[in-house]
Amino acid sequence: MCFTSMSKKRDTTPWRDVHGILLLDKPRGLSSNQALQKARRLFLAAKGGHTGSLDPLATGLLPLCFGEATKIAGYLLGAAKAYMAEVQLGVTTTTADAEGDILERRAVPPLTPALVEAALAPLRGRIVQVPPVYSAIKLGGVPLYKRARDGEDVAAAPREVDVHRLEPLRHEGDTLLLAVECGSGTYVRSLARDLGAALGCGAHLTALRRTWVDPFREPRMHTLDELEALLLSQGREALDALLLETDAGLSALPLRQVDAVQAQRLLQGQPVRDLGEAVALCRVQDAAGRLLALGEVDAVGVLRVRRGLNLPE
Repeated sequence: MCFTSMSKKRDTTPWRDVHGILLLDKPRGLSSNQALQKARRLFLAAKGGHTGSLDPLATGLLPLCFGEATKIAGYLLGAAKAYMAEVQLGVTTTTADAEGDILERRAVPPLTPALVEAALAPLRGRIVQVPPVYSAIKLGGVPLYKRARDGEDVAAAPREVDVHRLEPLRHEGDTLLLAVECGSGTYVRSLARDLGAALGCGAHLTALRRTWVDPFREPRMHTLDELEALLLSQGREALDALLLETDAGLSALPLRQVDAVQAQRLLQGQPVRDLGEAVALCRVQDAAGRLLALGEVDAVGVLRVRRGLNLPE
């Protein structure tokens, strides 16, 4: 089923309050915001946001937050991520991926496992990486890609990033398939570019699929076509059933539970005492297991709210 069918006849039903997290399988060719807006229209969600961008070239996991879940989106941006990356050796491009113009072609040397490993090894761990010029990083409030497209001579500042895993999975001709696990802010396009430089032939990214984002290590993703088909066949309630609770995005955080009296104090903006050992960030639930807030507990066990949530009953 093609997703464009619904765009010809826009749903005029009013926007509504929808709360939760959708694990979207973003298609190739859409920006993260375009994918978000298409999903929002299917759910008729009044409020929505995504947790970290995927380039239009990329596919795979894009967690979308609706309603009150948008309040935790910023806490998911620093999560570790995993990708399958296809790299074309012998060709460099302006954007370090297949969407850019070709800059140079070079012969690819005979590749052995030892040669590939020697090129990959310096790209693992805590490394200094130069992001692509065609990126959303802002300089003077303007994204670098806009400055570059306007013909400005710009450069991205080096940054430290974490690459936890970088392994070759397949080698066919001049193409390598890599498994990548990395921290926030890492550009896989830059890894492809730097791998090509280390091999002396240049390289660029031709395909990228995000397979997981913490804490969603084994995600059940949903495509836009799947969501549209479900809406047409079973209605919007079936879509709502796919949403994860907001708490699912915080499962890696320590948990503090409060009783009814303590919950009321927190809702009134007052601190609560005797909540255990200090934690910089924790999720706070009431006795029924409902998520009330994100909080912090100081050295003497006093819990204070950092981000309150107003989830439906």
